[in-house]
Parts: sequence; C-alpha cells; structure tokens
Amino acid sequence: MKNQLKWVGFGLLAVLVILQFFQTDKTNKETDPNMELLSLVPASAEVADLLERACQDCHSNKTKYPWYSYIAPVSFWVKHHIDDGKKHFNMSAFGTYPAKKAAHKLEEGFEVIESGEMPMDSYTWMHPEAKLTDAEKKVLINWFKASYAAAEAKIE
Repeated sequence: MKNQLKWVGFGLLAVLVILQFFQTDKTNKETDPNMELLSLVPASAEVADLLERACQDCHSNKTKYPWYSYIAPVSFWVKHHIDDGKKHFNMSAFGTYPAKKAAHKLEEGFEVIESGEMPMDSYTWMHPEAKLTDAEKKVLINWFKASYAAAEAKIE
C-alpha cells in the first residue's frame, strides 16, 4: 500500500510538471483608447480609480497577470475567469457595443455590485486592494445608475 501511494504521488507530480508546458495565452488585445468605457462615459477620478482597482483585470484588455497565473492548473482557472469577465463586460470594447447593449451593460454594472456578485470573492482573496468598502460600492453604483440613465435617454 505504501509503495502504491508513492507511485501515485510521483504520477501526480509528473502530471503537474507536464502541465507547466501548456501555458495559457496572456496577451492583452490591442484596443482603441477611444472605444474604452472611460473615454466615452464621463467619470470622476475616484470612479476611474475604483474601476481600475476592482474591475479592470477581468473586464478589460488591460489585465495584469499575477505570478500564480503562470502555474498550471491555476493558470487555466484564472484565464477562464478573465475570458468570462470580458465576455460579460469589456471596458476596453465598450464603444463597439450597440447603444442598447451599452446601456444594458451599465445597468448590469450597478446590479452586480448591489447584489454583491462583483467583485468576486475569489478575486478579492488574492487582490485585497480590489475589495470595495460600502462607501466605494455606493460611489460606483451611483455612477453606473447615472450613466445608465444618460445612455437610456439617448436611445429614446
């Protein structure tokens, strides 16, 4: 039994070593600065800072990959979260959204913060600077609500 466990351990170690040869793509897509959310929707310096600190890594093409994103299998999980985040809302591509979709994304912005979905706990555990205080959440929620109302008014 002891011998079998030793071989299982060696096997797992071998799999982990082999996985390191399969790295995820960490290239940030080039974007037009004129298409970015903050180029198109007015925001205070405080809002811009909060968006950068708590949202940008997963919701823009300006992701800063931490050291652990280079170690498989964690790298696959991190990449999946980032890709999923950009699929739902990409601040770098905001200007490419049709008006109705852009308004909806702004609406979702305050909804996910109000519900506590964002920023995700799994992100803030490793990025404590992204954890928002209640006051910071209120600032972002108010900004998203005002921006949503302005976007909706343009559609009608």
